[in-house]
Amino acid sequence: MAPLVDSILSLFNARLPLKFIYANEYWMVDMGPHIFPVKKYRMLYEKLIARGLRPEDFIRPEPASDDDLRLVHTADYVNKVLTGTLSSLEVQALEMPFSSQVVQYFLLMTGGTIKAAEEALRTGLSVHLGGGFHHAFPDHGEGFCLFNDVAIALEKMKKEGRINRAMIVDGDLHQGNGTAYFFGKKSYVFTFSIHQMDNYPSCKQVSSLDIELRSGDNDDAYLAALQPHFPRLYEEYKPDLVIYIAGADPYQNDLLSGLDISSAGLKKRDRLIIDHARRLKIPLAIVLGGGYADRIEETVEIHFNTIKEAIRTSREGP
Repeated sequence: MAPLVDSILSLFNARLPLKFIYANEYWMVDMGPHIFPVKKYRMLYEKLIARGLRPEDFIRPEPASDDDLRLVHTADYVNKVLTGTLSSLEVQALEMPFSSQVVQYFLLMTGGTIKAAEEALRTGLSVHLGGGFHHAFPDHGEGFCLFNDVAIALEKMKKEGRINRAMIVDGDLHQGNGTAYFFGKKSYVFTFSIHQMDNYPSCKQVSSLDIELRSGDNDDAYLAALQPHFPRLYEEYKPDLVIYIAGADPYQNDLLSGLDISSAGLKKRDRLIIDHARRLKIPLAIVLGGGYADRIEETVEIHFNTIKEAIRTSREGP
């Protein structure tokens, strides 16, 4: 048996069990000829199963409720989405097909991130094979994001008294403008974003801390910009929960990226973010975020590397 298989199988005899949140419906939604690669979710699941995980190691989430959605989104927007009455301009802002099937997809994805937050608080670490739809605003969706699952999950944990303070560490190529806007005047969530500044969205919001990169920046520039802030931010802010958006789209071969970041560079990013949270015993929920490489296998491999880092650190313990 290969060493990687050994490491994955032995994980579940460890003191801290690591659970994965996933539903088959994630890849069954019909997006038509769209750049968003929903097939990556199934491919990643199958890759993990092939390496020794069992179906029972995955938790199937429940769809987010209307009340969950209204923790972040306006009642008017939620009603229009659920009744299929978005205007043509609102659908255009989504930059993706809009249908009842797409709505159900996002309800389930949002439920998945809620479950990941709950599992992280219960065990210290969780991975959602999905999530990270950080462009959705309270009153509209945009940039492939219908609902802001990350903001909803944190608001739910706050409302239920499970956390007092939280942090979003956003490693997606694109700034998390929706989360930055929503939490802009809420002192109990620290929003950190490292992103390509000369890329979507054209109108960026102000995060608690924005690290801006430019087209052509490579691994050295990326890691040099990231490293001074971790573990410093964890130690200074002392969050009760971190949601890490481990986007694969900063990758050099991503169709939407102008950065020159290798898969090895992204793996170092993952290790930095995950290891320091675990060492400081901060509950960490990982969501995948974007990834649009021409070869979908490359996107899947980057997500797989993120999960391997989570598995490694869960075996070693905090």
